Formats: sequence, C-alpha cells, structure tokens
Amino acid sequence: MPTEAAIFAAPACLEHDTGPGHPERADRLRAVEEALAAPAFAACERRAAPPARRAWIERVHPPRAVENVFAAIPERGYARIDGDTVVSPGSRAAALHAAGAVCAAVEAVFDGAAKRAFCAVRPPGHHAEPERAMGFCLFNNVAIGAMHALAARGAGRVAIVDFDVHHGNGTQAAFESDPRVLFGSSHQSPLYPGTGAASETGVGNVVNMPLAPGAGGTEFRAAWEGAFFDRLAAFHPSLILVSAGFDAHRRDPLAALELVEDDYVWITRRLCAIADDSCGGRIVSALEGGYDLAALGASAAAHVSALAA
Repeated sequence: MPTEAAIFAAPACLEHDTGPGHPERADRLRAVEEALAAPAFAACERRAAPPARRAWIERVHPPRAVENVFAAIPERGYARIDGDTVVSPGSRAAALHAAGAVCAAVEAVFDGAAKRAFCAVRPPGHHAEPERAMGFCLFNNVAIGAMHALAARGAGRVAIVDFDVHHGNGTQAAFESDPRVLFGSSHQSPLYPGTGAASETGVGNVVNMPLAPGAGGTEFRAAWEGAFFDRLAAFHPSLILVSAGFDAHRRDPLAALELVEDDYVWITRRLCAIADDSCGGRIVSALEGGYDLAALGASAAAHVSALAA
C-alpha cells in the first residue's frame, strides 16, 4: 500500500547559511522538522531528497542563469546575489537538494509510492525567475517540479497553488505563456515583489488574488472559493503542486495578513478533495516562506496533517 503522505528532506538544506539576522535561516527548517517529528506524523514515510540533475533545473532556468547562481556562491563567507539573497559555501548543495526533493516527490506520487508529499526544504523558490535568482530564492523548486511532471512523467496539465504572503513572481514568469500550467496565487498587496495584480492573467492560465493588509481567513477563503477552485476543478490537472508559504500567518514579522493554522487546514483539505476527483489525489507541496518559528512549525504541521488525513 502506498503511504498517504511522504515527507522529503535533506540535511544539505540546513547548510545554506544566510548569515546573522537574516530571516530565511536554517532555524526555519529546524522548526518545521521538529513539528513534523511529533507522534502524529509517525505514519508519514520519510524520504531522503536527492540533488536535482542540472538538466532538470535547466527546463526552467537557462544554462547561463544556472551558471550565474553557481558562480555567485563563495568558497568561504557570504556573498549577495541581491540585497535580500545571501549565499554561502553550502548554498549550492542546498539548492540542488531543494529542487531535487520536489522532483523526487513528483516521481513518488506518479509511481504510486505516495499519494501526497511535502518537501521540507530550503532555500525557497517561488521568487526565482527563469533568468535570475531573487527574494531569498535561488532556483524555482516548484516550477522545476512542474516541468519534471510534464517532461518526465507524462502529465498533461499541472496546477500550481501558491498561498505564500508574497506573490510567486518567478512561478508566474515561468508559466504565464504555457497553457499546460494553471497558476493561482493569493498574496498581500502591496508587498514585495510588487507583482500579482488581478489583471495579470497570462494566457488565461494565471489567477491572482491580491489581499489587502489586515485581511484574514474570511477574505482568504472567499478569494480562493470565488476565483480559483472552480477553475482548478475544471482544469482537471494531472498533479497539483503547492507553494506552501506560511508567512501570511498573523504572527509573521514580514507581512500583515491575519491567517491562522485552521486556514491552512481549510485550503489543504479543499485541494485534497479536488485532487481526489481530478488526479488520483496527487499533491506535492514544498515549503516557501514563514519567518515566525513557532507559527511556521505549527502551520506546517497543520498543513501536513491535512495532507495525510
């Protein structure tokens, strides 16, 4: 029998050192791992995330962009790709394993080894555009996983759901001209990176749901119910990928939405129901943002509990 939900992780993801005081720090992943070590998750199979092959990454990021990231990584100390995005000697392995986790999880759900999967990885990915790393992100893990499903697992259509508090500009840039991919994002606006207006619709395959500062679960749920879930069900994806950022939580220091753990349970359950009807339940979720450690751990646990239910 396949496991209901598998958890993919790699020790290398802890070695991406962003320096003192940086919000995207290794303690984030430790908080998630600690929360998922609870007895409630004993039935979730743990799998080691392999490094992504460069050819997989280059389905999204051109070779020169990949090389630019690798060239920026120092042999010692720290370097900055931009004002927010810090790299250190362990960043290369961390980025490869983060992308590799999502690809391995895609393979697992298509092979029937798991119904759903959560990738407890960092650095996050959804701000990484095809041509550049930015916003704490080196490679776009979820976009790479979507292309892996399309290119290597015969998926006809893939849906990507992004409920991070920041708009997934990199994911939108990767797929806004590709009708095989449906992308839906709720996010605070105005906020970094400044994209994600409702008028940005791609080729009819992009649904942006900006939320005003101070919006909470009522507005969040109304947005997804009103603008996206019917579209998602009608799209009949072969796979649903989730950019699972938990920085819309009311305790997060980098934004001003008011979500709580139950809101993450709600959206996860709704996605599971649609996946059960559309694609044999196949969902692969990958960690994105979330910068209050207690809220991050509790929210990730709530999300994975719903995936595994």
